[in-house]
Amino acid sequence: MRVLLVLSALLAGIALSQGAAVMSVDLGTEWMKVGVVSPGVPMEIALNRESKRKTPAILAFRNGVRTIGEDAQTIGIKDPNSAYGYLLDLLGKTIDNPIVDLYRKRFPYYDIVGDPERNTVVFRKSETEEFSVEELVAQMLIKAKEFAQESTLQPVAECVLTVPGYFGQAEREALLAAAQLANLKVLQLINDYAAVALNYGVFHRGEINETAQYFLFYDMGAYKTSAAVVSYQLVKDKQTKEVNPVVQVLGVGFDRTLGGLEIQLRLRDYLAAEFNALKKTKTDVTTSPRALAKLFKEAGRLKNVLSANNDFYAQIENLIEDIDFKLPVSREKLEEICADLWPRATKPLEQALASSHLSLDVINQVILFGGGTRVPRIQETIKALIKQEPGKNLNADESATMGAVYKAADLSAGFKVKKFVVKDAVLYPLQVSFERDPGEGAAVKQVKRVLFALMNPYPQKKVITFNKHTDDFEFYVNYADLDRYTKEDVLSLGSLNVTKVALKQVKELLEKSKKELVDNKGIKAYFYLDDSGIFRCTGVEYVYEKQKPEEDSDDDSTLSKLGSTLSKLFTKDGEEKKDEEQSEEPSAQGEEPPKAEEGEKSSKEEEASKEQKSEDSKSEGDQKEKNETVKLVTVKTPVTYHSKLQFTAPLSGSGYDSSLAKLAAINKQEEERVRLESAFNSLESHIIEVQQKLEEESFRSCATAEEKKKLLAECVTLGEWLYEDLEDPKAEIYEEKLAQLKKLSNVFLARHWEHEERPEAIKALKGMIDGAEKFLVSGRNLTKETNPEKDVYTQVEIDTLSKVIDETNSWLKTETAAQKKLARNAVVRMTVKEITDKMAVLDREVKYLVNKIKIWKPKVKPAADKDKKKEAGKEKTSEEGEQAEEVTGGSGDEAKPEAEEQQEQPEQEQEAEAEEVNPTPTEQEDSKPPHSEL
Repeated sequence: MRVLLVLSALLAGIALSQGAAVMSVDLGTEWMKVGVVSPGVPMEIALNRESKRKTPAILAFRNGVRTIGEDAQTIGIKDPNSAYGYLLDLLGKTIDNPIVDLYRKRFPYYDIVGDPERNTVVFRKSETEEFSVEELVAQMLIKAKEFAQESTLQPVAECVLTVPGYFGQAEREALLAAAQLANLKVLQLINDYAAVALNYGVFHRGEINETAQYFLFYDMGAYKTSAAVVSYQLVKDKQTKEVNPVVQVLGVGFDRTLGGLEIQLRLRDYLAAEFNALKKTKTDVTTSPRALAKLFKEAGRLKNVLSANNDFYAQIENLIEDIDFKLPVSREKLEEICADLWPRATKPLEQALASSHLSLDVINQVILFGGGTRVPRIQETIKALIKQEPGKNLNADESATMGAVYKAADLSAGFKVKKFVVKDAVLYPLQVSFERDPGEGAAVKQVKRVLFALMNPYPQKKVITFNKHTDDFEFYVNYADLDRYTKEDVLSLGSLNVTKVALKQVKELLEKSKKELVDNKGIKAYFYLDDSGIFRCTGVEYVYEKQKPEEDSDDDSTLSKLGSTLSKLFTKDGEEKKDEEQSEEPSAQGEEPPKAEEGEKSSKEEEASKEQKSEDSKSEGDQKEKNETVKLVTVKTPVTYHSKLQFTAPLSGSGYDSSLAKLAAINKQEEERVRLESAFNSLESHIIEVQQKLEEESFRSCATAEEKKKLLAECVTLGEWLYEDLEDPKAEIYEEKLAQLKKLSNVFLARHWEHEERPEAIKALKGMIDGAEKFLVSGRNLTKETNPEKDVYTQVEIDTLSKVIDETNSWLKTETAAQKKLARNAVVRMTVKEITDKMAVLDREVKYLVNKIKIWKPKVKPAADKDKKKEAGKEKTSEEGEQAEEVTGGSGDEAKPEAEEQQEQPEQEQEAEAEEVNPTPTEQEDSKPPHSEL
């Protein structure tokens, strides 16, 4: 409950623009978690079909049926090469990548081939059936979308996906392609440790201040281990002037092959070796895919149990050739099997501290998350290094999901949450390399410029200036400075070349601008590393300055100044933006600053010196200076360029269209299968329901003997037909049979419902009649005849209500008596619908009168002096008194002064108009319902 209240407070206000929810997907190697946020509902985890908060990230295809989660795991034991899991790290990899080789070694029963166009991983199930990794991941995202939509009961089209921080450009692009196949708009790819840090900061917002606080998040998941040093601090935004909390990643370390999966595989191989040592069969258990899958499942159970117990028995029935297997395993044995893994557990933590240039002394707390951190030996190893108790106050499974869904709500246009800035860091530095010809026969130089250095924050824009090239040229963006990573990590990245940019028509562009050129600023290339970690070359421009005579700008100088002033009003800190752009250019370029300001400054100094001369010479000098002074104008001309990715190309073109058509066919087939199963189950359950109800006296009494006989015969016939083997079963056939059966059964079911609901409806009607009668008694005292000073109602209105009450009472007595004489299986005379209609008529009349008394105001009486009235009244006759009463609005007072009469008159006229616009309905107006004018 406390968590729900906190989440509700965090959502400052929800204003949905398109009526759609958003979601986050923590697509891990072993588990998939889905977070959702919808209007009026706080952030929460979407449950799957089994009402569980996480789903196994495994997909299976068997006999044309697609399954996911636990059902797919079951199929994976019976037919291992039909179930596909642990796919995330295969995204964007060619088949010669070391990660793919490791996958083949771990799961030898898969037939992995290369894509004919991209040489990426393709699982071949048969000669006619194969799946790429993007297609499999896309189908998992489709299921995640279904879970989110079933949880929120709203369409979901936008999401935030978590990714491992060590994912390079190829992996991130491949995941975006998979999301596109699933018809999802990805608002952002967020690194898992950044999502966890955001989730922690959101729930500890009150503890963040202007002083930086440092935390280290350590994650051991199923496939990898990572650590990240982050800082929390309140920072004032330069543009909006708002003070917001900022979480910034300062250092990261990782081991992409160390995780719970490696421990489980060690246990699997140990169990296999022990079984082979028993020599109960000549067949090597590792050569049987089904036996290997059974050992893998038991190893996972063994790992989880030994995290809480010291000893446990591994038991597998019918492991191979009808032979059972049972083996005692201790935690000590597990630690011995994985002895070489424990020292690796602290390496990511040490790397994170080293790259952040911080020591453990300044770290406030080391916080653990991820399922692998539950292993006792891992906790002991971390504790021995940090010399303190690690924090365990985060939800190890859901923290990344909840952080990502908060980011999704922040990025979506339909929600508004409290601002929390996230600044991630670059793990793989990027550099620009190009060739420069010094001329005069010298050798061509290879020039390199760092673009995004290690641990640079992003999102960020950069600019590189090329000022020595006079013809077409090209440059490359590559990974650089990878010495801190192991050889295996570098090879896992695949191609180290990221982008090739070729510039065209440079010489023609330079020749064209030579005539008006004053100062050459060079060719500027613009780069952007967005918040998803995706790198792009966003544009190339040739920038130079040309002169513009002062006379040409005199005519529009006033308008230009006015426009400049207005633009400053509507832009936020234009000078700061200019400084930011200049600071983004590498200092090694040696660009000269613009000279326009210097020229203007020198002209002002000359004018100041000339003010001391005579008036004639001053005007003559000003005219001469006006003709000679020039203004420098910066010109930016786009340069034609072609950008080409150098890493593994993402799914696109005809390959993408083919995959999209394949998934559409699979989805349609699944929809038809689900509809068929639903129609079958609905018909089956209705047959059983009708048979059971006809055995109950309360239902049986509502059907005639003939109806009962016909219904039972129909149920028997349909029951026998239902379990026959149809050649081509269709959902429409079952739906039609169900409609026919319901048409027969609804007769007695409707009668039963009427008999059960009628007493409550009659009770409600009687209660309304009692209330109306009490109101009628009060209303009779508010008419002109009974109370002239408070004549709220007319006599016609009172009579109308009285008539409705009498008619309703009479109808109720008559129909109740008539209905009691009928049998339960007879046609219903007094229906619940008729009772509710009578209630509606009575309710309308009472509400009309209640609303009238709410808006009624007493008439204003003339303010006269009572003493003067008494003295003047002595001399008047009783007839004159009556005339005076008629003039003054029904009282015997004297006429008011002229000013008072003018004040009272508009109010009286207004009341008169109101009476004319809304006349009281009369009994003669039978063609209209009562009070229809309202």
